Amino acid sequence: MKKLLTLCLLLLVTLPFASAQMTMSCCAKPAAATEAFAMLANDDAFVGGHDAPLPYTYQGAGNMVSYPTPDGKTAKAFMLKSTTPSTKYLFVIHEWWGLNDYIKREAAGFARELPGVNIVALDLYDGQIATAPAEAGKIMQSVQTSRAEAIIKGAMQYAGSKAQIASIGWCFGGGWSLQTALLAGKQAVGCVMYYGMPEKDVARLKTLNTDVLGIFALQDKSISPTVVAQFQKDMAAAGKKLTVKNYDAVHAFANPSNPNYNKTYADEAHELAVAYLKKSFKLK
Repeated sequence: MKKLLTLCLLLLVTLPFASAQMTMSCCAKPAAATEAFAMLANDDAFVGGHDAPLPYTYQGAGNMVSYPTPDGKTAKAFMLKSTTPSTKYLFVIHEWWGLNDYIKREAAGFARELPGVNIVALDLYDGQIATAPAEAGKIMQSVQTSRAEAIIKGAMQYAGSKAQIASIGWCFGGGWSLQTALLAGKQAVGCVMYYGMPEKDVARLKTLNTDVLGIFALQDKSISPTVVAQFQKDMAAAGKKLTVKNYDAVHAFANPSNPNYNKTYADEAHELAVAYLKKSFKLK
């Protein structure tokens, strides 16, 4: 009987603690901003805000390249080399659809607009390309932070220790553009992020070696004006320069594959991004 009473008392003591632990586990914030963005794939409103991309086939310049990554694997990227030898590199990071033909077209556009810069469109999905929102969400959530970082670090090694690196990305790639700037350290010279999840760790932001151009949408329910305002506060606390341009549009407004594509805003944002990158690379 004493043993039974003792067991009951133990259960009364431990069950609330176990319950609290379970609650903390379920509600704990992700370890990284990129993981926080990946969790948006569980949000029906976020998924519903991404219509399937319109059909498109890229038939221009550029080619796929392979390079080793620090985790002992290999990665691939779509590359357009500068017509003259250059240590300037722009890393282009795809949105949640993957490295599709639209991203290749964007990369080719940057190659024309930024002469003297090597354009490298990274593939953080390791060859996977989504054509439907649910599929994109699953692939995005399957991306391991360690693998994505290895792909970026491998690209940095491919570019070389003397490379000047800037990055640009949209949506999923917007957050990873900022992470690329953080990983690039002293080699970072520029960062453009379109409606991507900001880094929330002020200590990490203090390590940035470049300013940041952030392009956001006021009607975005996920990377909302509140999220952007907090990012501004965090960058100020880190002592880093952040230029924010807000558009009265929805998430992914600059994505030409999006049926809700806003050409007027997209063109204006693109001009801002190109002007920023020219200044970052000190191009004439």
